[in-house]
Amino acid sequence: MESIKLNGVLYNRQNLDKLYRETEPDDSWQNAIYHFLLNWFDDTAFIPAQTSGSTGKPKAISLSKTSMVNSARMTNRFFGLTAGSVCLFSLPATYIAGKMMLVRAMVGGFNLLTVEPSADPFKMLHTSIDFASITPYQLFHSAKSLQEKAVRKIIVGGGPVTKKLEKLSENITSELYETYGMTETCSHIALRRFNGVEKSEYFTILEGVSIHLDDRECLTINAPHLLDTEIQTNDIVELNGTNSFRWLGRADSTINSGGIKIHPEQIEKKLEEIIPSSYFISSVPDELLGNKVILVIESEAFTPMQEDTLKAQLAKVLTRYEAPKQVLYLSCFIRSESNKVLRKPTLQKALE
Repeated sequence: MESIKLNGVLYNRQNLDKLYRETEPDDSWQNAIYHFLLNWFDDTAFIPAQTSGSTGKPKAISLSKTSMVNSARMTNRFFGLTAGSVCLFSLPATYIAGKMMLVRAMVGGFNLLTVEPSADPFKMLHTSIDFASITPYQLFHSAKSLQEKAVRKIIVGGGPVTKKLEKLSENITSELYETYGMTETCSHIALRRFNGVEKSEYFTILEGVSIHLDDRECLTINAPHLLDTEIQTNDIVELNGTNSFRWLGRADSTINSGGIKIHPEQIEKKLEEIIPSSYFISSVPDELLGNKVILVIESEAFTPMQEDTLKAQLAKVLTRYEAPKQVLYLSCFIRSESNKVLRKPTLQKALE
């Protein structure tokens, strides 16, 4: 893969320097594209990357260029992307999702329109787009624009697609797919359609990928064209045949309450339309149950009347096993630099 078409201009080793913006910071979104391609066109076999840190501390890893090409071919085949396609690049090239969009363009030979990463990358769009990759945050802010723009297919990754986001997407004509994957697998290995008549709760694995469960009912991924060895995840899933699955939650967050296994993530989805502020489900030790389910809300303490109303609403959507036995309040959750709620220290502070 020795060339890439960006905004209608073909770039290769010889003219790549034209991409560099001397008037911009070296780490600007445009120069990030230049630096990635400079690395891609060199004679090394690997690309440096960093894991997301969603399940632990981010770590530096190396991705095989061959694996990245194979991943790009897999996605291009699934979405029918060819040299005649026009796709949108609206993600930072410093992360795997952005890197893989560039690789897909090189592999497919299609034209990639580049725009500065923003909340609504479609706002100023004046042409039809065959394919784009965005985050849930961008989808939320682009919902109105996408009702007016001609964008055929969009993948959404980097975070979960919530029920609220699915509902917001009902009037979008673009085919919307939630991704499942990780940096180590060079982006996604499975996709879930979450709007339109083909909407599903299940992810479907892509060509060349096989899956099975370990003894914890966690997903194991085998993708020899991407990885030398299997990847064992901590994601508890429900298989649907041999090529699709429904994500239930993380093994390290599962609550065993009175012998019943409870997945906090599934409860949290049910509460999206009930609790307007940030919240999460957790547990604390209990003499009778072993662990009891609790709800932690980012708020000043509710009045007894407000809490009674809340419990009545919870009873309508949760089973008796899922229903929190206690509600804790904290005016300000503890968050990471990337604004993710740090559950353990937040719970500890709420218990004090």
